[in-house]
Amino acid sequence: MPVRVRQVLLVLIAFLHFSACRQAAFDTNIHPPTPVSIDLDSILRRGYINALVDNNSISYFIYKGEPMGYDYELLKLFADHLKVDLKINVTKDLGSAIDKLNKGEGDILAYPLTITKQRKQYLSFTRPHFNSYQVLVQRKPEGWRRLTADQIEQAMIRNPVDLIGREVHVPRNSTFIHRLENLSEEIGGDIIIKVDSADSESEKLIRQVARGEIELTVANHSLAAVNAAYYPDIDVNTILSLPQQIAWGMRINSPQLLEAFNAWMDQIKKEPTFMVIYNRYYKSPNSSRIRRNSDYSSLGGNKLSPYDDLIREGADLLGWDWRLLAAVVYQESHFGEVDESWAGARGLMQLMPATAERFGATDPNDPVQNLRAGVRYLRYLDDYWARHISDTLQRQKFVLASYNAGLGHILDARNLAARFGKDTVTWDYNVEEMLTRKSQPEYFSDPVVKLGYCKCTETVNYVRDVLNRYDMYAAHISGLPVAGK
Repeated sequence: MPVRVRQVLLVLIAFLHFSACRQAAFDTNIHPPTPVSIDLDSILRRGYINALVDNNSISYFIYKGEPMGYDYELLKLFADHLKVDLKINVTKDLGSAIDKLNKGEGDILAYPLTITKQRKQYLSFTRPHFNSYQVLVQRKPEGWRRLTADQIEQAMIRNPVDLIGREVHVPRNSTFIHRLENLSEEIGGDIIIKVDSADSESEKLIRQVARGEIELTVANHSLAAVNAAYYPDIDVNTILSLPQQIAWGMRINSPQLLEAFNAWMDQIKKEPTFMVIYNRYYKSPNSSRIRRNSDYSSLGGNKLSPYDDLIREGADLLGWDWRLLAAVVYQESHFGEVDESWAGARGLMQLMPATAERFGATDPNDPVQNLRAGVRYLRYLDDYWARHISDTLQRQKFVLASYNAGLGHILDARNLAARFGKDTVTWDYNVEEMLTRKSQPEYFSDPVVKLGYCKCTETVNYVRDVLNRYDMYAAHISGLPVAGK
């Protein structure tokens, strides 16, 4: 009988003989659902949806400045479907994430959650995304490359009975605790369950097994198989559970959002899109290994681009967090992947020829000259707006808008704001609103408007996108200053 079939049968027999399963308690810090009333109608009114995510090589991470991940891509598609913005809240500890969800600090818990009866006390589950099962993660024997397949197999733990008396590390609040407790009953001996700290998630524990820092852990096969691609010394072939349903979580009192998501999920699963995204992260181990090992991945590095040092220097001159300037560079050129725009803007900062020349870039294609000229332009804009706007965050929004649309259009919008009783030093819902109206004749023909028509919705989106990207970078990438500063 094949090894895998034999393992599945052993697990099935154990489940059939063990019916009095004990429930592993969640962390005592997790509170029951609270009467926070935020459902789909509220989300649509405010214009954004808050998603709680984990940072790992499948769910969500930053790679070469771009947010990626299975859960992130689906979230982005769902937010686009609702026509709202997506805000990401990275929360590594599941207990904290559930608590945030039920306090209204998130709307969707976009973790790969195993559906259990116990968790249904705290959450409503979406329609399952897929099925997975739990596996033991262990190191292959020393010198395994010189051994035969049979020799390697003999050194592995394949029978759960061999876990009696062994330490197995698991994340706090995970279903792995429950499974190991049940398994201890099934095999008639104690498995030593080591529940790790709040910041110990599955990938961290898998990495510790690969490095020999701990002996054993448990993970869902979908995640374990991806990690095995870049940790060849680990084995993930010992099955510990029957197939389990994997889904996202929502507040129990958000039925409209749950219904909308399930209807959308049912539809997208009928299209190629879902399997393309699923295969990109769960079935492409080589790509996962490249991303994981890259200096430009939040999974293993602390870089966004080859120009990070130059960006840090420019941010120091501006008095900005370097990750905010990096978000601008990405928005403009994807760190140099865009050569020349349709309008003739060039380089990292996408400078128009006149602007490049004015701020000292004799060769706008040279990354150093281009970025430094772009920083000088931003500094010029910041100096201008500092005379009118004292609040740092609001001033940054005016600077970003001016960089995108030109100072004149933002001055027009500010004049319109004054004319129509809006706050002239607040961007959100005030000056930005008047900027979007510059595409309407009754506004762009107003005497206070000097530059006339502007389809400036793009500029409002630009400001929002840069700041959202900055928030993502700040959650993953160190904000340390340039070395030696």
